[in-house]
Amino acid sequence: MKLIASAALLVLAASVRAEPLTGVYVEDIDRRAEACTDFPAFANGAWHEKNPIPPSMVRWSRRWAAGELAKDQLHVILDEISRKTDWPKGSAPQQIGDYYASCMDTAGVDAAGARPLQPMLQEIDAVRDAKGLARVIGRLHDLQIAAPFAFVSSPDAHQPSQVIAEINAAGLGLPDRHWYLDDEARFVEARAKYVAHIERMLVLSGRPEADAKKEAAEVFEQEKALARASLDTEARRDPAATDHPTTFAELERLAPRFDWAAYFDGARLPRIALNVGEPDFLREVDRQLAEVPVARWKAYLRWHYVKNASFTLSSSFVAETFSFYRAYLNGVQEMKPRWKQCVEATDDALGEALGRKYVEKHFPPAAKARMQDMVKNILLAMGDTVRGLDWMTPTTKAKALEKLASFNPKIGYPDRFVDYGAVSVARDAFFRNTAAATRFAADADRARVGKPVDRGRWQMTPPTSNAYYSPLLNEIVFPAAILQPPGFRLDANDAVSYGAIGAVIGHEISHGFDDQGAKYDASGRLANWWTPTDLAEFEARGRCVADQFAGYAIEPGRFHNGRLVLGESIGDLAGVKIAYRAYLKSREGKGPEATIDGLTPEQQFFIGWGQFRGDATRIETQRMMVQNDPHPVARFRVMGPLTNMPEFARAFGCAADAPMVRGAAQRCEVW
Repeated sequence: MKLIASAALLVLAASVRAEPLTGVYVEDIDRRAEACTDFPAFANGAWHEKNPIPPSMVRWSRRWAAGELAKDQLHVILDEISRKTDWPKGSAPQQIGDYYASCMDTAGVDAAGARPLQPMLQEIDAVRDAKGLARVIGRLHDLQIAAPFAFVSSPDAHQPSQVIAEINAAGLGLPDRHWYLDDEARFVEARAKYVAHIERMLVLSGRPEADAKKEAAEVFEQEKALARASLDTEARRDPAATDHPTTFAELERLAPRFDWAAYFDGARLPRIALNVGEPDFLREVDRQLAEVPVARWKAYLRWHYVKNASFTLSSSFVAETFSFYRAYLNGVQEMKPRWKQCVEATDDALGEALGRKYVEKHFPPAAKARMQDMVKNILLAMGDTVRGLDWMTPTTKAKALEKLASFNPKIGYPDRFVDYGAVSVARDAFFRNTAAATRFAADADRARVGKPVDRGRWQMTPPTSNAYYSPLLNEIVFPAAILQPPGFRLDANDAVSYGAIGAVIGHEISHGFDDQGAKYDASGRLANWWTPTDLAEFEARGRCVADQFAGYAIEPGRFHNGRLVLGESIGDLAGVKIAYRAYLKSREGKGPEATIDGLTPEQQFFIGWGQFRGDATRIETQRMMVQNDPHPVARFRVMGPLTNMPEFARAFGCAADAPMVRGAAQRCEVW
């Protein structure tokens, strides 16, 4: 996108629409809480008091309720389409309707039991040597089962216009290496429960109980060795840690016991240079091919096949998987209704076909136009911010502005939807339908290797209530489902719009300049564009943010890892700041917006942020998050940025020593 020189020339959507009438959700505010003491409670306390976390969810807020509402809307679409059984074969309605119907056919799925697994399990059982293991691993990768490693396409970090293959560490059933190696009591307990879960799943798949018990313990030990050789989530955040360009010949030397030639030929992949994310991990795979008996390897592959297929199988598989992964690890109390599980499955399998129907009904052109204008305005505000920095030299500013000018925003839905015509879908074959959809996705991913990047492709489907930034493509993407209340309302005033979805836009823009994104240049190339002095100052400012979040505890003695959440926290801090700047610019020449329900426009802006981000989260999920999630817990996402903003303190008249105010000496400011 070509940016004009100053945000003073903003393209103002508000100038071409009637003055909006609605402000924040005032009924959600808890007046018993003090905004300057506990802003998350102030902004959302009344809503959470009336709306506890549903038994099937790990977190809850107006935003998460909106995400579930999108599934209600998809349910209506799928229910209507699936009632008709004479759609033309291979058409999008036939595919999504029959896929959904096959998922809802619980009687047929239960009657099939473990039978759908047997052909692949027989292939695994027939393996006799390392060559056979490589063949079966390739077959699992055909189904996008990443064991023991993941093989995916990606833009080349050194030539981002071209797609290469990447081999990454994978193949673990627990969240990350800490769950295998740390001595903390909760990890020790989780390991025991995980082994018991593997055993039960293997029994369900048809293994004798004695064999399943022995194999479950062996699977865990094999995964533990893989975990020991892998990077943890924090280390993996450094792009340099996973940047290892490798020729095909070097790959064969790195892991010589794996039959790479047969694997590449079977996947129809060119033998060109690729990237190996974690060479030490691949060396461990090679060691295991030499030293781990084939029988143990077969148990490991059998387990990962069963685990990944579990949702497409009978209710006993689904219940056992839920019991460990959702109930035990995340504290969820009950499964979502089957219809909602099937809506989610259809979105996973055929998301752009379903998404096209979704945007036709629920994403009007006016919403896209309004969003496009807001994105332009906030990009311009970021440009003004960069130009105004007193700590950055002109040389680095020019590079930052060049990168900002090359941002590619995508809003709502792709210009060209994926054609799933090659996927065969039947009404009575949920397992086979899912396998066909995953094979289609795997084939499409492999077909991209060695070709120019398709910049029209999306990594999220339109009904996804989320957003993302891609450093290799330098693009920000906002699917239609996140552009719904409470984040985005066509009838909301500018203060609320900029405080809610505007801060999300700012957040995604800021990812291009966080501790990871700042290592990629305007073309998406992994390259240093900073002067040494500017880089040192940027990193020092990042340490301030990391230290701030390292002081936030979810319960006594359990704190965030500030370095792990640094990128998201920089994104939140900068996102709110530049959205606020854009909001003020949007009012130039028009005067302030109205005070509504006793709340000034500035107060409404910050409450808009708090009400969008204000999730209540189960403590089990919070414990998972602080261990391996780069996102802070929502409470601290709400309050963390605001404590650094004098504008917030002025808006609510906070005293200098209020809990929601950091003094000038402690205040963090990156952008």
